[in-house]
Amino acid sequence: MVIENIEFLCSSPSIRECPKQELPEFAFIGRSNVGKSSLINMLAGRKGLAKISSTPGKTRLINHFKISSAILDHKELTTNNSINHKATWFLVDLPGYGFAQLSKAQREKFEGVIKNYLEKRENLALTFVLIDSRLEPQPIDINFLNWLGDHEISFVILFTKTDKLSQTLLAANLNSFKKTLALYWAELPLILVTSSKTRAGRENVLAEIEKVLHY
Repeated sequence: MVIENIEFLCSSPSIRECPKQELPEFAFIGRSNVGKSSLINMLAGRKGLAKISSTPGKTRLINHFKISSAILDHKELTTNNSINHKATWFLVDLPGYGFAQLSKAQREKFEGVIKNYLEKRENLALTFVLIDSRLEPQPIDINFLNWLGDHEISFVILFTKTDKLSQTLLAANLNSFKKTLALYWAELPLILVTSSKTRAGRENVLAEIEKVLHY
């Protein structure tokens, strides 16, 4: 997939104000300080697309970015022939969860906005859940993933900030996370390893989006 154009469309306080255009949406969500803005910028190839703040949890609205892309479709049995399929879709930057600095009432408000979008947004095609690779499995992340599973919401897990770990420690943390998930899941969700700094995993994430758009 080649991203050809990106347009910030709007920020919405709730699902009611979200765009009425029925384009497939790919949502990104994670706990506070998981590196969501940096990862979105890396995927889009623009440094300032999603705002990065020194204060974690600054995203308070549902942010829609309209993406125009080209999908290369290689014909079977032909090595030099390809067709460009144009695809338009929304990249959705969701408010995070687990804001320690917010009051209980504020947390419940944002959690309501998130869950309402995830449950009721009909054109939501796939959700990417970002997990900090440096940490041991966090109950808040596991609970959120289980909630998605209970509500049959399709998702892919993105391990973030992997450049900050040695390969040995990364493998150990990934294995620990999978073991924890296996306590709840008969079949483990897909987990992709990413880094905003090294751009690791970019093509894999775009490939998952392409699968949904193409098929």
